[in-house]
Amino acid sequence: MTRRLALQGDLLDFTDTPALDDATSPAVRYRPGHWLLIGDDGRIAGVQTEAPDASWPREQHPGRLILPGFIDTHVHSAQVDVLGAYGTALLDWLERHTFPAESRMADAAHAAHISALFLDGLLAAGTTAAMVFPTVHKASVDALFNAAEARGMRLIGGKVLMDRHAPDFLRDDVAQAERDCVDLIARWHGRDRIAYAVTPRFAPTSTEAQLAMAGALMAATPGLYMQTHVAENTDEVRWVSQLFPQARSYLDVYRHYGLLGPRAMLAHGIWLDADDRALLAAHGATIAHCPSSNLFLGSGLFDWAATRAAGAAVTMGTDVGGGTSLSMPRTLADAYKVQAMANRRVTAWALLHAATRGAAEALHLGHEIGSLEPGAHADIVVWDRAASPVEARRQSVARDLHDAVFAWLTLGDERHVVSTRVAGVERHRRGAFSAEPNDLC
Repeated sequence: MTRRLALQGDLLDFTDTPALDDATSPAVRYRPGHWLLIGDDGRIAGVQTEAPDASWPREQHPGRLILPGFIDTHVHSAQVDVLGAYGTALLDWLERHTFPAESRMADAAHAAHISALFLDGLLAAGTTAAMVFPTVHKASVDALFNAAEARGMRLIGGKVLMDRHAPDFLRDDVAQAERDCVDLIARWHGRDRIAYAVTPRFAPTSTEAQLAMAGALMAATPGLYMQTHVAENTDEVRWVSQLFPQARSYLDVYRHYGLLGPRAMLAHGIWLDADDRALLAAHGATIAHCPSSNLFLGSGLFDWAATRAAGAAVTMGTDVGGGTSLSMPRTLADAYKVQAMANRRVTAWALLHAATRGAAEALHLGHEIGSLEPGAHADIVVWDRAASPVEARRQSVARDLHDAVFAWLTLGDERHVVSTRVAGVERHRRGAFSAEPNDLC
């Protein structure tokens, strides 16, 4: 459980929000060959150019990148069992693959095994904090939070609410769901680095009574989060309009029940209009963009520029198992492709910011995670810039910093992770190909 440590490498984080298309953004903070000091309390004690005194254990990583741990704002713990399942459209995919996998989480031993596997997978991929959907089962929430607490992780999650339009083995009811949520909130919300999120799966699987209950929970307990899905698929959007004819839009359903607010995280948001985006901004709610899942399920192309222009925040979610990897670099590379398909371009800086400082600020956790600021928790990852000779060659001919980082990002995955630390404690280490520092940009 060693915490006090001086790490040397090429430090990269952000001081502000970069424009989507500015490759020379002043918001980028790059400090090559610097020392990052981790104190005994697991927080960042400082950054300096010179080596610290002999009282500091040292670990040097010449030529390697050191970044804040990634923050995954939308992912399903139980769905590691359906990674790469043969795809159909969203609603059919849920019935064929997702719901059967989630049903197994009723067993406490299975839930504990999957939760540990899932969180270790995140850490191995360089993700140190996440906003997670477990399942409708109370045991799945306890298992997830227990596993996160054991690893010291910042984790947000909550029991999934579904009382209609789901298989019998996954439906709850309003009264029992409320009792479960109240108990889980009392036991977990604010404990260590855990926070609770009221979690209606999506509007079609909750009755009006259940959505009202969810809104009441949000009003009753300060600091709760809310997570759900919105406007992912055109068939889903049409279904919501039939189920809630009184609502102006899918997003308006959540507004009506008091579920929109500054701690609301809504996954996807592909099929929102200008009025919806304005509503998001007015309530301080955030969209978790899930590009890998959107591509895999053929859901559509999210308009990041329009969402940002409206004043709403955008973060990143792997959305496993609709997404096909827990790796945030793979997800960010897909985000670039989604925008490119719509004839838009985003830089490496915009992508990385959305998965680090941008996500932390959207979650109101900018003081704790997402940057290399002194006082923040030392949730940090050391990355190889290259995992093969071909990648090392690409790095060696990079024209500038953005070119090098963009290449690393779009070619990168969990093979590039050298070490992952959570609050200063190393939780993952892997041997990796290492090019000579002189071969790298």
